[in-house]
Amino acid sequence: MPDSLTELTIHEAHDLLRSRQLSSVELNRAYLERISRVDPEVKAFVTVTDELALEQAEEADRLLAQNGASPLTGIPVLVKDVICTRGVRTTCSSKILENLIPPYDATVVEKLNKCNAVLIGKANMDEFAMGSSTENSALFPTHNPWDLSRVPGGSSGGSAAGVAARETVYALGSDTGGSIRQPAGFCSVVGFKPTYGRVSRYGLVAFASSLDQIGPLTQDVTDCALVMNAIAGYDRRDSTSVPQPVPDYTQYLNGDLRGLRLGIPKEYFVEGMQAEVATAIKAAINQLEELGAEVDWEVSLPHTPYALAVYYIIAPSEASANLARYDGVKYGFSYQAPSMWESMEKTRQYGFGAEVKRRIMLGTYALSAGYYDAYYLKAQKVRTLIRREFDRAFEKYDALVTPTSPTVPFKIGEKVDDPLQMYLSDVCTLPVNIAGLPGISIPAGFADGLPIGMQIIGRHFGEETILKIAHAYEQSTDWHKRRPPL
Repeated sequence: MPDSLTELTIHEAHDLLRSRQLSSVELNRAYLERISRVDPEVKAFVTVTDELALEQAEEADRLLAQNGASPLTGIPVLVKDVICTRGVRTTCSSKILENLIPPYDATVVEKLNKCNAVLIGKANMDEFAMGSSTENSALFPTHNPWDLSRVPGGSSGGSAAGVAARETVYALGSDTGGSIRQPAGFCSVVGFKPTYGRVSRYGLVAFASSLDQIGPLTQDVTDCALVMNAIAGYDRRDSTSVPQPVPDYTQYLNGDLRGLRLGIPKEYFVEGMQAEVATAIKAAINQLEELGAEVDWEVSLPHTPYALAVYYIIAPSEASANLARYDGVKYGFSYQAPSMWESMEKTRQYGFGAEVKRRIMLGTYALSAGYYDAYYLKAQKVRTLIRREFDRAFEKYDALVTPTSPTVPFKIGEKVDDPLQMYLSDVCTLPVNIAGLPGISIPAGFADGLPIGMQIIGRHFGEETILKIAHAYEQSTDWHKRRPPL
């Protein structure tokens, strides 16, 4: 057993719980104690569910005593506060939903409950998942455990920081344009965005419905495969869920990359990329080659530069429609005014933050009469071109390898007044969502003590291939074993 219980991965904790060397109550008490110690600095949590966690831990111990355990039984999970949890506050880090308590669980939470996982809390995020730094939370910014003066990435910054700071064993996030992978890269953890339709979105508060996807943030790739085994699969309550068989992802973590062909798209090594990031990613790709993969450095995806513009038309357009439901009538914050229209206007004025209002206005403009064809329709056509370009690449390659982000984590406040610079933080991750592909970010090095992430992109429903590549690389390095100096 390690010196600290909060150093355990899912698979290590499961072995100790199953052999009765450790109880779930002991494990969760250790995490709750660590949260009380380090979260005042990190601020990963919106809500700590301490009483619920200990109740669930006691139930898990009863199951473990009867050998009725799954790999996730009794192990604490932090859930991004955009995913509905019955009886537990779900705020989307917005004032408009500050006191919302959902009457139902999201499908992914139901699936974790069936595994008898322990909900230890809800994670801070950019409001309604709109942001790249978790500075857009209406509640408070989250800090990067590697350097508390820097951002953890976003919008799943609380989830990534919570895992990196060892305040939870693993977490769930959502990814609309890189919101799992970019913070995973910034916090030196594993972040996985499945194929669109692989994991149910039922109970995920919608930002951009054709782009959003739920996925895990974990300490290593084995844990990532275990969580995917639990949460993936068809759900009739989600009209975009795909009835595709789900393999046992852990069976593919065998370390053999011989015969796999990897493409390195040159457009992802963008102008302005930090030199140390490019150096680290090239070294990581060379390592994959040493592990037996065939690498082609001369790959071109020429429509990649248009992905940023396409995303910032499609995502705000869908957001402007999705967020119209927050009118102060049915639920959430409501401003009382003499007339219905004034009440609705003031509810949205005071309930939404600046970034959310900015994106609603962008989207409403793009969908308005006279502009729909020029913006939204054109963006959808370019989206098709980007997707076809990826399809052609995957006729030749098993996976594509890129940086996760062009820089290491930046200072809190550094980009907050420059939305375009902030949007460029996701330039490497956005095309994956536009095409609906699976992608993973894994730790790949450090520059001046700050994490660097490598992204591996797979073909549709090719999660097992990118997990296999990620696991082989991870096992040949020790980046994932390093801990922030908290």
